[in-house]
Amino acid sequence: MSKKTILVVEDDADVRLGYGVLLKANNYETVFAADSSSAVSEARRHHPDLIILDLGLPAGDGFIVLDRLRSLMPLSGIPVIVVSGRDLPANKRRSLEAGAKAFVQKPWDDDDLLAIISEQLGQPEVPAHPR
Repeated sequence: MSKKTILVVEDDADVRLGYGVLLKANNYETVFAADSSSAVSEARRHHPDLIILDLGLPAGDGFIVLDRLRSLMPLSGIPVIVVSGRDLPANKRRSLEAGAKAFVQKPWDDDDLLAIISEQLGQPEVPAHPR
């Protein structure tokens, strides 16, 4: 079985690094975008199996990215997990209404995030990541 590819859209370099370590340790390929304009181009280039999307991005927020992804036919079916720490109730509702499959609050729990990723990718429950 080939590795699943996850596009991580996150402007904070330290947070991107954290995602990279977690996802690679759990056998996922990772691709990164640091702002909203490169998010869509990276999604087009790599056609990932799943997208993790931060809302607070330079060059337009995550909702713009979500709208663009949902409007482009080849990308519209990719599951998106929104991860954010700001204005939680309103952003969670707005994210899900805009087509996100899940909303995770920052800071996230690694095991919870991995379980949501596995569920969205239709994979069996993954064992806990190495600590």
